[in-house]
Formats: sequence, C-alpha cells, structure tokens
Amino acid sequence: MGTQPGPSVPQQPFNSQPSPFGNPFYGTGSGLIRSGLGAYGEKILGSSSEYVQSNINRYFADPQYYFQVNDDYVRNKLKVVLFPFLHRGHWTRITEPVGGRLSYKPPIYDINAPDLYIPFMAFLTYVVLAGLVLGIHGKFTPEAVNWLFMKGLVGWFFQVMLLKLSLYSLSSGEAPLLDVVAYAGYSFTGISLAILGRMLWSYSYYLLMPWTCLCMGIFLVKTMKRVLYAEVRSYDSRRHHYLLLLIAMAQFPLFIWLGNISLHWLF
Repeated sequence: MGTQPGPSVPQQPFNSQPSPFGNPFYGTGSGLIRSGLGAYGEKILGSSSEYVQSNINRYFADPQYYFQVNDDYVRNKLKVVLFPFLHRGHWTRITEPVGGRLSYKPPIYDINAPDLYIPFMAFLTYVVLAGLVLGIHGKFTPEAVNWLFMKGLVGWFFQVMLLKLSLYSLSSGEAPLLDVVAYAGYSFTGISLAILGRMLWSYSYYLLMPWTCLCMGIFLVKTMKRVLYAEVRSYDSRRHHYLLLLIAMAQFPLFIWLGNISLHWLF
C-alpha cells in the first residue's frame, strides 16, 4: 500500500513591506530625493534644449526671415548687387529690440539684410537661360539641364565655403549659415545677366562678364567687412586685406566657369 500524503500546511503570505535599510526611497526622505532628482533632470533637459535652440538660431536662424521681401526691396537690392559703387548709404544692418535683445530687421525693412528670394530666383533663371543656350546650339537634353543644375549647385557650394573659410580665418565668431548662403547666391544675378547678354549679342558677354565679376567682388568685400565689424565684432587688420582681396579675385574664375555653358566640367 502506498503512503497517504499528509495534510498540507498553509503557507504564510510573503511580507512585501520594504525595509528601511534596503530601500533608499523609504519613508519621508523619498519625497526629497525624488524632488531633487526631478529638479536636476529638468535642469539638464532645460539647459540642453536651450543649447540646441541657441545653436540652431546661431547657425541657421529663421528661414522665413529671408523671404520677407517686396518689389521695392528686390529692385533696390539688385541695384546694390549689380552697381555696388553707386550705393551711397551705409552697409550696416538695422537692429530692433525683440524679446529683450537686439535683432536684425527683415529684408523688407532693410536693404542691407540678406535674403534667399533673389538667390533662388537668380539660380533658377541661370538654369533656364543655360537650357535656352543649349537649345539654340542644338544640344538641349533633359540630362544636360540636370547637369547644369548640379554645376550651379557646386558653384554655389564653392562660394559658400570660400566665405565661411574666410570668416573662420579672420575671426573667432560665427555668422548664420543662411546669411552666407544668401550672400553667395547673389552671384547668379550677375551670371544670369551675362548669359542673357550673350543670347542677345554675343560680344556683350565679354563686356558683361568682367563687369559683373568686378561688381560682385566689390559687393562681397563691402558685405564681409560689415559682417566682421558689426556682426562678428572681430577684425584682424594684418590678414583681412589679403583674404578680402582673395574673395574678390575668386569671383573671376568662378563666374567664367559657371558662365561657360557646356557639357564639360572645365571648359
């Protein structure tokens, strides 16, 4: 015969009450610790978000700012870019108090403020005129237009890098990236004008191209001097003359390269 199992002994429920020695959040001290950790975490997250926001504003600013333009601004800005030596006013930007600190007025209220409307329109005009030139010579294809579009972007990128490296070399401060992109994009206004002149009269290209190169060089030198003096607030007289001269001289090969409408990288 097998043995009968004995009566089961009821188990006592496990006491899950935390021990004051094993739990650091036990008792009245837990509220203080939690509130302290919460405040510390909020401080870290708050400072991180402020740091990220400040760097975004420092390098990229507000994209909508660069499209606040009207007809009067566009007309006057084109005069400044294409005829900079006729600009009799000052080259500094106008400031206004916003949120307890000074901020620059948008382009619609300041002729010296950078915008992205004119650079983008000038770049698209450059691509369209280049396509028309190819069509006149019987070389128009969608692939050729795509290639000229990429060529223009590469030229724009080179101009941006030239200005950024010059600012790095001349100062320890930073100018917003979109400001530099706008200044570099104004080059397509002169290039488009030279290409249009070639379409109307081929010999005018050899007059308009040097003229637009010279005007763009003067415009960038005036603008970069203003950025160094008023915005970056750093100016090294031992080097700035040579780098500003380099910026002006670099416009000639860049304009000639972009103005040469061909299906080759060089000429």
